[in-house]
Amino acid sequence: MYRIWFYFLVAILILLFLPLLLATTFSEKTYPQFFWLARNLWAKPIVYGMGCVPRIRYQEKLERGMSYMLVANHTSMLDIMLMLLVSKNPFVFVGKKELVKIPLFGFFYKRVCIMVDREDVKSRTGVYRRAQRRLDQGLSICIFPEGGVPDESITLDTFKDGAFKMAIAHRIPVVPIVFFDNKKRFSFTFLSGGPGKMRAKVLHFFSTKKLKEEDKRELNEEVRNVILQELKKAIF
Repeated sequence: MYRIWFYFLVAILILLFLPLLLATTFSEKTYPQFFWLARNLWAKPIVYGMGCVPRIRYQEKLERGMSYMLVANHTSMLDIMLMLLVSKNPFVFVGKKELVKIPLFGFFYKRVCIMVDREDVKSRTGVYRRAQRRLDQGLSICIFPEGGVPDESITLDTFKDGAFKMAIAHRIPVVPIVFFDNKKRFSFTFLSGGPGKMRAKVLHFFSTKKLKEEDKRELNEEVRNVILQELKKAIF
């Protein structure tokens, strides 16, 4: 019932605000308005409607008008909603094309996100071009570098290099974000989850201004390590 309620909330809120959501996805120029709707009229009601209480702590604040590379651990569908609550600055998700298949959600996902087919070299290359256009519009980019981890025994899987290569190429700071409780609230395992606190912590940013492409692996490991240490301590 808890999971049925989640999908009901996702769908009913999209249907409720469908005209506004459609109107703000006709053009990339109206993406900030779409982001505001998604953050305040979709993500926030879903989080609270699931009985979750978000608590977000910032070691460093995101500045308005700045572009960032947002990265976080990824073990739950609720990661999408919590990420929207973490950043008031509009950002665009980069995610796998398979999510397009989800009814209703997939329709808007295809229109506003940067999709990538990890098995297609041409698709991966095209991501950088589309990301550059969005960054030129003053937006940020969000990538879950684990790619989604259904195995609940894994604290933090290895990170793929794409987010860090992109951050270096575009000279934008990497923002590590830790989601402490989303696996408990709504994991990828069907018969699991439940309401409760939902903590997120924004860690100190990593500058990429002096880095080169060959530094992407070191940056990857440094960012993963700070997130892993926070998860192991689980101190908020």
